Amino acid sequence: MTLKKIVILMAALTVPIIGLQSCYKVATVPKSAEVEVITAPVSYATDLQPLFTANCSMSGCHSTGGKVPDLTVGKSYNALINGNYINTADPENSNLYLWLIGKKGTPMPPGAVNPGNINNLTLAWIQQGALNN
Repeated sequence: MTLKKIVILMAALTVPIIGLQSCYKVATVPKSAEVEVITAPVSYATDLQPLFTANCSMSGCHSTGGKVPDLTVGKSYNALINGNYINTADPENSNLYLWLIGKKGTPMPPGAVNPGNINNLTLAWIQQGALNN
């Protein structure tokens, strides 16, 4: 086989592989346009933790011993802050927010679309400084 044929064969195999990888993302759930921007203070303990408990920290998901971050009561805040999921300098590029809206993989939580307005509440909380309040 000549070098020219090998190069053509490699190109023919590489292009479809690159094309398949670019088609992986099938859903993005951005912050809801129907919901007005949240300007009231968002409490981690009363607004976000109940949503994490109900939708994320069940067995086999983001619970103790499960997938990181651990979003169980009493552990979630430190897991998010220490695990570099929060970026108060650029809230819309925080890993937590990107996972929720589906820009890091399957929108979280899987099978639910923005339960309890979790996307906008999380973004507002991060914009407000991601306080442990």
